[in-house]
Amino acid sequence: MYHALSKHARWNLNLKCQGDLHIDDHHTAEDTAIALGQAFKQALGSPQGIKRFGTGFAPLDETLSRAVVDISGRPFASIDLGLKREKIGDLSCEMIPHVLESFATSAGITLHVDVLKGFNDHHRAESAFKALAIAIRQATERTESDEIPSTKGVL
Repeated sequence: MYHALSKHARWNLNLKCQGDLHIDDHHTAEDTAIALGQAFKQALGSPQGIKRFGTGFAPLDETLSRAVVDISGRPFASIDLGLKREKIGDLSCEMIPHVLESFATSAGITLHVDVLKGFNDHHRAESAFKALAIAIRQATERTESDEIPSTKGVL
């Protein structure tokens, strides 16, 4: 899922993790999402001159996902993937929304991700990450202005 996110967001991502998978996947999934959110926030720097808002839709076979992002400095996540399986590969399905929530919190963004239709849980998860990538890519696009994209002048 991180590969799909980085590919479609056009990030150059090299992630290495040594986790405690002998216990379960919780800390590994959560910690990588936190680290990725922190790296995103640091790489973005000042939100001056970006679009700020982004929306992405991503179909994958029978599945369609929507992601909406606000590079706001106010961390919040609403995630509804509707996953029903216990696992996808070795990853617990309950961890997938948690990864997105942890990323949003540490990145300091507002994030809404919804799977609108589809029945294959692998497709639902992959489509959600691709939609997020598209939304982030749009929100971080540069504008012709150097202004902070806020009526308050700060984010």
